[in-house]
Amino acid sequence: MNVRHLYVHVPFCAHRCGYCDFVTVVGRRGEHDRYVKVLLRELELERDVLASQVETVFLGGGTPTFLKEDALERLLRALPLADEVTVEANPETVTPELASLLRRSGVTRVSLGAQSFDPRLLATLERGARPEDVRGAYHVLRDGGFDNISLDLIYGIPGQTTADLERDLDEALALEPDHLSCYELEAKPGTRFTHSFGDELARQADAMEDYFERVVERLTSAGYRWYETANFCRPGAPAGAADYRAQHNLAYWHGRDYLGVGVGAVSTIAGERRRNGPSLPRYVAALEAGVPPPRETEQLDADTTLTERVLLGLRLDEPLSLAGLESTVDDEALRRLERLGLARIDSKEAGRSLLLTSRGRFLGGGVTAELLA
Repeated sequence: MNVRHLYVHVPFCAHRCGYCDFVTVVGRRGEHDRYVKVLLRELELERDVLASQVETVFLGGGTPTFLKEDALERLLRALPLADEVTVEANPETVTPELASLLRRSGVTRVSLGAQSFDPRLLATLERGARPEDVRGAYHVLRDGGFDNISLDLIYGIPGQTTADLERDLDEALALEPDHLSCYELEAKPGTRFTHSFGDELARQADAMEDYFERVVERLTSAGYRWYETANFCRPGAPAGAADYRAQHNLAYWHGRDYLGVGVGAVSTIAGERRRNGPSLPRYVAALEAGVPPPRETEQLDADTTLTERVLLGLRLDEPLSLAGLESTVDDEALRRLERLGLARIDSKEAGRSLLLTSRGRFLGGGVTAELLA
């Protein structure tokens, strides 16, 4: 195999936020060492899948920086070397000691889960950090030598107003992060959030389009590149990289194969999608017995693969080659969207490509649905 992108899932958190539907477990610090041991055992079982030179590694969760420091360092040092190594961190876990650990363990990029700078909205989201924790964590990471820091923000929070959103953007821009991910709040059915804030979430849904446009306008006016639907990067580049785009996530959007290890992790390899089961006890027990963890597998047929290529590729601000997508993209819809100023078609010797205009990107999902034959 020749997979060059690795995702590592660390499920532990200090608290499970009400809107979260990721595979997480609360606390269990006594299990951290054991989890890292079996996680590395799974990685060893999958070694033949990875290329000799890995391009990106991403530690997500959960909260990877909630791991005990010795367990986190042991995990990081056992991972393959890569050009980009990203670790997700919650602000309240960031200390000078943690920043030093990450730097000496090969981490090149930190994704900081700010979500908001408003104490009231942070409480609604059940986040453990205060606004001063977010700012403090950012400065600790900068002082620790990180030249590639991303901030996550959420909009559409129950009780949030447009003025609240503007203040969050002001606070984020004042820090001058290298990258910003700005997500619409999604509270999945069955989460505590939908029970507690169902009516308010429905009201906020009507404002999402306006919030989205405000985010794009503010960040692009500040000089950030709107390179993916919810992601923005500043000009320039960190040491050893082409630019500040999240290279690991770009691999997903470009339809590259990737290996996921850890409880609940997903992989897409050679036309097969695998999902490790969400049960931590079963995951640990299987690997301690020397066998792969319980997982579901799905064979991706050609139609699914091509449809995903369109869905993911059109999230980016770069042209999508239409070579090989003729059976998937509706040609009549393509011409109609071009007439409406929502898309541009470029024909060159190498073949046709498609690029959504800014207006087309704002309408995102609807435009993509129109294109799929």
